[in-house]
Amino acid sequence: MYRGEDRAAIARVIYSRPSKRDRVVFGELVPYNEVWRTGANEATEITFYKDVMIADVKVAAGTYSIYTIPNEDKWTFILNSDTTQWGTSYNGDHDVLAAPMNVSPAPESIESFSITIIDDYDGGTLFMGWDDRIASLTFKVAQP
Repeated sequence: MYRGEDRAAIARVIYSRPSKRDRVVFGELVPYNEVWRTGANEATEITFYKDVMIADVKVAAGTYSIYTIPNEDKWTFILNSDTTQWGTSYNGDHDVLAAPMNVSPAPESIESFSITIIDDYDGGTLFMGWDDRIASLTFKVAQP
């Protein structure tokens, strides 16, 4: 994801993509109200190349793992300072941030879990989509 005319990267996400394969994902494969590794295999990682603001919390530039807590109509986005661990090795003592995510129905079924960042001039929106849901979280580049 790049910012403005200088095209300097703000963030990068590394994740594995589980597939739906005719399963009910949310509420069954991924239980509601429980921490989910947000992908498959190793923990999903996000690197911020600049300090960012998420839900009025300043997050220092660096690499974090991403976890979520899905529910039917809302999700919680979690940044955790542990990195390079297996996705199921979550330790909440290392949480840096927990923030609400917006959730909407997907316009069509999404077979493979997907994450993308859509940038704007001063930040971006992280989108996560799978099965019948799309969750999103907006962040801004922190002002010095």
